[in-house]
Amino acid sequence: MKEITLDKAGINRILVIKPRAIGDVILSTAVLPNLRKAFPDARIDFLVESFASPVLEGNPYINNIISYEAKADSPFSIIAGTRRGRYDLVFDLFANPRTAIITLFSGAKYRVGFPFKWRRVAYNILVPPRSGSVHNVQFNLDALRRVGISVDSATPSFFLDGESETFAEGFMSSAGLRPGNFIAFNVGGGWQIKRWPAEKFISLSRMITSQLRQQVVVLYGPSERKEAEQICLSSGAILAPDTSLKQMGAVLKASRLLVSNDSGPMHIAAALGVPILAIFGPTSPHLQGPFGNVSVIVRNEKLDCLECNLTKCPIGNLCMNELEPEAVFQSLLDLVSMLDKAEPAVTPIADKGAAKTNESL
Repeated sequence: MKEITLDKAGINRILVIKPRAIGDVILSTAVLPNLRKAFPDARIDFLVESFASPVLEGNPYINNIISYEAKADSPFSIIAGTRRGRYDLVFDLFANPRTAIITLFSGAKYRVGFPFKWRRVAYNILVPPRSGSVHNVQFNLDALRRVGISVDSATPSFFLDGESETFAEGFMSSAGLRPGNFIAFNVGGGWQIKRWPAEKFISLSRMITSQLRQQVVVLYGPSERKEAEQICLSSGAILAPDTSLKQMGAVLKASRLLVSNDSGPMHIAAALGVPILAIFGPTSPHLQGPFGNVSVIVRNEKLDCLECNLTKCPIGNLCMNELEPEAVFQSLLDLVSMLDKAEPAVTPIADKGAAKTNESL
């Protein structure tokens, strides 16, 4: 298919596609302020799976969140909904088979995407992929650069709301906590071998309590509560209540810092300016690590199989199982020593006057 050149004149409706996961959607938000600056009067919509749509709620750079259920909504219904949007320009920042087909049949004059395998036929403006050499934020921003849109901001965003702030205040009050006076743990991760074992989080929590005299709050996702409870029962840490993504973000914002596996909550914290001690193994911190804030990466550097990107480990998950709590605690001390030199972060708050709807296909 012959490529065409983008003519910015006459572009009134724009669709950005990044359906999942939580962290990936957060990292893609870096394109939005640049896109809005280039097209201040255009309608900018974002297509995302329903479970990840809270990431975008309150974002002032978009007009509508178009959400769908991956298992319940057929590709035909999603395509039909996309065509009803009458988009002039579509950015497919995911470029998997489903999103490529949605883009191909969107009816948009300009279809921007990455030439992965056969999916290249879905796009008439191809973006040279750099997914193995640059951070995922820059990978997303390359789509804008390819069509001549200036990149003035490279900061992902996650906007809090008043209800979530109130929730966090109520939790802290009931638990006897003060903002900035506790350390948060996130014990989850997208797949099992990215997760540091619970017993090691227990040891780390005890070290923090005894040596730093700081309380630990354990956060978790819907399927991780049992593990979080185990850590709290064995170490004296405080179990956070069940939270939405926004509520979790508000608790993270109030923490002194976050200790986390590579995960969506890690990227939420980074977008909120929360200092992070990030535990990495099978994934690359250079490509998927915390972006744009004060952070320290800790890994089992004795291994030569780091960044394997496997979802199952054939050698016993040594990158996590042999990463000792003492090494992680030392990295935590390194992060604490950095914080006095760091500028205070500015947390984005939702623009209450911004027009927002969350539409389901």
